[in-house]
This record gives sequence, C-alpha cells and structure tokens, in this order.
Amino acid sequence: MIERSRTARTLAGGVLLVSGFLTGLLPGLGSAASAQPTSDTVIHLSLEGVVDPFVADYLREGIEGADEAAAVLLTIDTPGGLSSSTQEIVKAIEASTIPVICYVTPEGARAASAGAFILMACNVAAMAPATNVGASTPVGIGGVTLARKIEQDAEATIRGLAEQRGRNADLAATFVTESESITAQEALDGDIIDLIANSESELLDRVDGMEVGVADGARATVHTAGATVDVIDMTPGVGFLHALFDPNLAFIFFWLGLALIVLELIVPGHIFSGTLGTIMLLISIASFGLLPVRLIGIALLVASVVFFVIELKVPGLGIWSIAGIASLVLGGLVLFDPAGGVRVSPFAIAPVAVFMALFFGFVLARVLAMRHLPPAMGPQSVVGREGVVLAGGLDPDGIVRVAAEEWRATAPGSLEPGTKIRVTKLDGLVLTVEPLDLEHAQTGGVAPAQGGNH
Repeated sequence: MIERSRTARTLAGGVLLVSGFLTGLLPGLGSAASAQPTSDTVIHLSLEGVVDPFVADYLREGIEGADEAAAVLLTIDTPGGLSSSTQEIVKAIEASTIPVICYVTPEGARAASAGAFILMACNVAAMAPATNVGASTPVGIGGVTLARKIEQDAEATIRGLAEQRGRNADLAATFVTESESITAQEALDGDIIDLIANSESELLDRVDGMEVGVADGARATVHTAGATVDVIDMTPGVGFLHALFDPNLAFIFFWLGLALIVLELIVPGHIFSGTLGTIMLLISIASFGLLPVRLIGIALLVASVVFFVIELKVPGLGIWSIAGIASLVLGGLVLFDPAGGVRVSPFAIAPVAVFMALFFGFVLARVLAMRHLPPAMGPQSVVGREGVVLAGGLDPDGIVRVAAEEWRATAPGSLEPGTKIRVTKLDGLVLTVEPLDLEHAQTGGVAPAQGGNH
C-alpha cells in the first residue's frame, strides 16, 4: 500500500484534476450503470491493476448500487496502490448491507499491498490456486519505506480488518511488518482466507448458505447458488484513465517523453514531437505520484538519454550508446520498489531499449549528419559559380557546363567554345553568364582552351 506524500500529491494533482473534469463532463466517462439488481443477482466487479482514484470510485459506486442484490463478487488482481483509494474501497465494503465476496483470480494473480487490505475487509475471502497475497509494507515516492508510525498504523489497520472477519491477525500483520507474501494454500492453512476455488461458479456454489457479518453488526446469509451474475465493467473512459497508471506505461511514457523533448531540442521544428513528449512526461509524473517509484530509477533513465545525446555529439566506438542502453535497462528494473508490489515487466523494457538504440544510433544520427552536409545544388546556389562554354559556343545562346551539370545559357555577346564563364543570373532553367575575362571577350579574341570540350 502506498502512502502518498505532499510532493506526490502535487505531482499527480494536475493530471488527476483534468481527468476528473473529463470524467464529469464527457459522456461515457462515468462509472458503469446496471439494471436494478434483484435478490437473485450477484453483482460482479473487477479490481485489476493499480488501486487509484478511478478504480476506487468504480468499486465504491458498484458496491453501493448493489444493495438489493444477493451479493457482490469482487475479483482481484492488483500490485497495490494508493492508501487513500484503498481506504475508500474498504469503507464501502464495511458499509455494505449485503455480503461482499472477494476472489483473487485468475491463476498467477495477486492481492499485493493494498489488495491484501481489501481482501481482509471482505465478508468472504477466497483465492484461486497459484495466486498469492501479502507484501503490504507502506512505501512512498522515492521507494523509501515510510516512518515507523505509518507502518504501525498500517499494521493496526490490517489487524483490525482480520479480527473483524475472524481471521489470523498475527499472520496478516506480517504482510506489513515483514513484507510477507504467501500462496493461496498457505493463506488457507493460516486462516487468512475462507476457501480456495477453481472458478467463479464453484466459488458461488460453495459459499451459498454461509452466514457472515455485514454493516452495523448485522448477520446475513449468502444466497448465491444459481444466481444470475451481472458483470459491471468500467466504462471505456474510466478504463482508459485507469490504464494510464500502469507501471509499464509509466516507464515507457517517461522515457519516450524525455526522448521526444530531446529530439525537439536537437532537431528544432518538430513541434509535434515536443508536444507529445511533454504530454507523455506529465502523465508519467502523475503515475509516479501513485506508484512506489525510486529516485535512482528516474536518475538512471535521465542518464540514459544524456548518454545517447553524448554519443550523437561525440561519435566514437559506441561506448556512450552502450552506457545509454545499460542505464535504460537498469533504470527500468529498479524504477519501482518491489516492496510495493509494482515492477516494470522485462517485456516492456527490452523493446524500448532496442528501439531507442536503433533510433538514436541510426535514425537521429543520420538526421544530424544530413544537417552538416553542404547545401545541395538548388535554384539559386548556381548563381556566382564558374563554368565553361561547350561546343557550339554562345551566340548569344548555347550550352555551358557549371558544377558538373550542363545548362542552357545566354550571354551579352558571342562567346567561343572553351571560354571560362561566371553565372550572373538564373531565369527558370536558363543561365545568364558573362566571361571571366571581360576585356578579352569584348575583343572577340578568345581562343578555345586546351583540353576543352568541342
């Protein structure tokens, strides 16, 4: 679970405010709606990815709107997220008058960090085989484990949730104090969860008839066998905003944002690249405010861009490019604190490293090399150049050779083949020329140059 500092709130605030504004104004960006639930309906909600304000609003509204349903089924697969958003979800579960059944699924899923608190809060806690729960030590921006008093507060919270649901409070506390993470079987044996189920349908059949405590100390019996499952997903707008806070996207957006801004500085005129880079950078910074980012990871990513730029400015044996790639890969690997249950996938790091090595090593290097080439022969670059009159001479029109190319030309008077000339004007594709030796040309005594073209 991530305790967000004032700095982190400032970093995330701008994007969250804009996103919230869009969520409120644009159609399709609000929370998903459902038909009025009935007593034989199970409302299905999903917690996937980082626990952020968007998913918190979605789950809170879904739980509050299910007060007439038989139960809420909340499937979980999360690396953790914000403490404030976690508390919002936990409060909604505790205030629910109907049973909330939490299920960590599919195989390979986890209820890490904030997810463990949510699982402990649920009336019924279940896991699929090959899933895990735990690793809930509070971390802050910079990836630093926060003060002992914050850890103690988190420990007390998870103990209270476990005791409220009759679960093993001591084992639950180790999720916070020791960053303990356990398998589904260990959780069942340790009295952390109520059962292991292979599927949602099996889970609903097995919990049918259970009596659980709900809001205000009341007791409720679960009636889920044969119930209709009503799946409520995030709307596309909210889902898109939620997806922006994925750790892999945060890594990609941060590095690409830096690279595009550098491209704009090195090769001016690409306004689109600079604008896109700035937007990506702002989104990534907002994501870092919601994730346990490490400052060393950010420093390495910045250093990788610097190394690539040095390689462009001081080309050599590729040492700077190697340093850039190494910094990029290492920065991605250590960008987030694993204690927060968040990391960048190697499958996201590798393609970015390869693409950027090719981009800086070949594409951008060639662009910069082209900028230092002499100007190509253009319409005006031929004016002032010297040449020679070809066979047939100018009387006053004819053919001349200038800069290894043959041009139609005209002169003030007659010029014989071999006469050295200078271009004084370009009219369309016709040159106006004058002899280099004006006095000799005026006497008409210009002889063909030795070795000239006849």
